[in-house]
Amino acid sequence: MEKTDNKKRLLIIDDEENMRHMLSAMLKKAGYSVDTAADGHEGLIMVDKTLYEFILCDIKMPNMNGIDFLKAARDKTGSTTVIMMSAYGTMDTAIEAMKEGAYDYISKPFKADEVFLALRKAEERESLKRENIFLREQINKIGENYSFGKMIGKSKSMQSVFNLCVKAALYNTTVLIVGESGTGKELIARGIHFGGARAKKPLVPVNCGGIPENLIESELFGYKKGAFTGADRDKKGLFEEADGGTIFLDEIGELPLLLQVKILRVLQESEIRPIGDSKTKKIDVRVIAATSKYLEDEIKTSAFRQDLYYRLNVLTVKLPPLRERPEDIPLLCKHFIDTLNDKLGKNIKGISPSAMSVLLEHDWPGNVRELENFIERAVVIAEEPVLMPENFPFEPGSRAAQKVDKIYEGYSIKAEQVILEKRLIEKALTATGGNRTKASRLLEISHPSLLSKIKAYDINL
Repeated sequence: MEKTDNKKRLLIIDDEENMRHMLSAMLKKAGYSVDTAADGHEGLIMVDKTLYEFILCDIKMPNMNGIDFLKAARDKTGSTTVIMMSAYGTMDTAIEAMKEGAYDYISKPFKADEVFLALRKAEERESLKRENIFLREQINKIGENYSFGKMIGKSKSMQSVFNLCVKAALYNTTVLIVGESGTGKELIARGIHFGGARAKKPLVPVNCGGIPENLIESELFGYKKGAFTGADRDKKGLFEEADGGTIFLDEIGELPLLLQVKILRVLQESEIRPIGDSKTKKIDVRVIAATSKYLEDEIKTSAFRQDLYYRLNVLTVKLPPLRERPEDIPLLCKHFIDTLNDKLGKNIKGISPSAMSVLLEHDWPGNVRELENFIERAVVIAEEPVLMPENFPFEPGSRAAQKVDKIYEGYSIKAEQVILEKRLIEKALTATGGNRTKASRLLEISHPSLLSKIKAYDINL
């Protein structure tokens, strides 16, 4: 089968030459690429040669009628939308056509608007089908790889975040990403941008807290030559550089109030005004903003505009801190170790159970960024292929450091593995209220294996 151009291909099957001619002229004028057939047999020959998006098929025809065509062509028209036509139709005929795979049914004589309405409904359905297929593929991909863009997480909270972000990527909706420092807000923004239709256009990141207040307006909106001392040429602002793409406003809670007003205007009007220019410029920019502040509290102290908050808060992505999803720590550690082995030419095989137990106990105030730094330090200084507790820089007296002293008393990895396994099993049983079937799923081991370990470790929960 072939599709020879970018126009939507449509086949008309009708034994009346006048009807074929009228529909063909009307639909070609509407932008379709149209072929015709005089009966079902001719229609079968056409669908063998060409992939059609739509087929308009009469029901009552000589040689092969429309219902017989539907039955014979079923294997060849799986992705094609078939709309039936008839001057002799009854409700039973329409139902039979639907059962055989037709999408819609229109009665002759019909007006041109009825045909266009049926086709428009069909196009909307196809669009939704493609979108749903894409969503399923992306969500399945997340389930298999535990990732979205360059973000990694297998916890339920992160899987929910990834699923929301896959949907956000499909639209130009403004997104507000909320989370503590180090949780990966920019990585989420990048995943949304590169997962959507704007992926080939620029993504322009802006650290709103890192640009001096007296420069931020000219950085964002640009300026005209002569607008101020030193402005010896026209300069594009970051919004204009992002035209057609996405601008990522990181730490938007740091913006001065005067700039908040101007950002609000961009969101409302999709236009900017460079400094020194008397005219505004239309821009097509998707805005993704992020903050580690509670903007609701900032509004109460008049540090952040409520109207801007409502404009930004169209779709909110809340990133959980690492301490609330410790089950992601082993997966993140493996990812960082694999990356650092390539980067540093090391050959670290993994982390000892005792060291992993310590990492699971830590509060991670710096979140994933802090964990990544800890792993890099450990990989650099490690002399053995397995990272041990002493490779990690925990503060003396901290809960994690106390855990090191308590756990790390020998050199046996097997003994340490028993300690970690027992702790995780107890944790899973507590979380599931003693339900061993659910606990085995959380632990990702078989039910018999869990029962065996409960007996071996003398666990009474």
